[in-house]
Amino acid sequence: MFHYRNCARHTLALLLLPGVLLPGGARAALDLDGAIRIALENDPASAASRASARAQSEDAVADGQLPDPRLKTGIYNLPLDDFNIDREPSTQFRVGIEQAFPRGDTLHYRQRRAESLSSVEAANAATSTLQTVRDVRRHFLELYYQVSAAAIVEETRALFAQLVDITQAQYASGRVSQQDVLSASLELARLDDRATRIATAADENRAALAKWLDAAADLPLAEQFPELPALPVKAELETDLLQHPVLQAETARVNAMQQGIRIAKEQYKPGWSAGVEYRKRFGENPDGGDRSDMMAAMLSMDLPLFTGNRQDRRLAASIAGTEAAELRRDDKLNELQRKLATDYADWRRLGERAALYEAKLLREATANADASLHAYQSGVTEFTTLMRARITELDVRLDELRIRVDRARAQANLLYLAGEDL
Repeated sequence: MFHYRNCARHTLALLLLPGVLLPGGARAALDLDGAIRIALENDPASAASRASARAQSEDAVADGQLPDPRLKTGIYNLPLDDFNIDREPSTQFRVGIEQAFPRGDTLHYRQRRAESLSSVEAANAATSTLQTVRDVRRHFLELYYQVSAAAIVEETRALFAQLVDITQAQYASGRVSQQDVLSASLELARLDDRATRIATAADENRAALAKWLDAAADLPLAEQFPELPALPVKAELETDLLQHPVLQAETARVNAMQQGIRIAKEQYKPGWSAGVEYRKRFGENPDGGDRSDMMAAMLSMDLPLFTGNRQDRRLAASIAGTEAAELRRDDKLNELQRKLATDYADWRRLGERAALYEAKLLREATANADASLHAYQSGVTEFTTLMRARITELDVRLDELRIRVDRARAQANLLYLAGEDL
């Protein structure tokens, strides 16, 4: 677990601008932690999910409130022959207010459903952040491989260029055949082709990083191998997996659907409304006195008598929707567990291979190339053997770099599954 602090973001962003020089005239280099900080600051997907979570949270408050009261007013029993409001004793001006009360605890469960949907968006924001960090790590590691591989190929190319010069000189003196010269030139051209393919892959990964880093993606990379946080033990990874934001989002969706079931059950209860009215009467009584004003108090209630095609169907739909949400959560858990098993196996086996390369293969490939060079210079072995030894050394060095990068990429995947605290 580790934390990225915001206090140095502006300084880092300034240093990572193209053209900004460090003391001594060196151009700023981009490391993995710096790339992640820039990406998290510029990630629109996480910001969008956080905004959606705030919107759902506001909706939750609104969903728990009673509907607005209704104001009622009008003139009743107005005679149509002369529109005289004073003639008929039943003519009234009425003004009243009415408040509706939804069925049962519908408001409470609606609020809880909206709160669960807010939790879904909050978990989605956390997932988006984890995905951004994982993807930046993977592209950065791949770019590091391409940059480092280009350096290895360039170093090997310099050796092959020297061999071309040597074979041409020896061919001019009659010590080697023309085939040696052609073989050396061919291998040099193949190295140039490999360098071009590596440069293409590097450009593609820089373009992918530019999605989050903008112009900083074009900066040179730091020379040291990118360091990632240490992994927990597998048992802890499996435990952390159960709290992954992806599963938290699915669990929140299940909770929202369960509130839908409760809302559907509340619809079997009657809703009701209450109101009061003031009734103004006009004109006079036969004895010359003013007609008395009146008031009314009213109570109305729903009668949910015919539930077969409404309440029963709504409840059945809510139950089926909840079952579907639970199954989707189980499927997500199975998928994450499968990824954890696969990535952990890759990470462990790649570690074994990396140890083998470091302990044996790199040293032996270099010793074999050096011995072939000495043997060729002494006239003991053929040029093709020397070329094969040099190519084998190049392949072993690139394979060792590939294994280290692939193991780090598997570690990045495992850190995503662990739901690290960013």
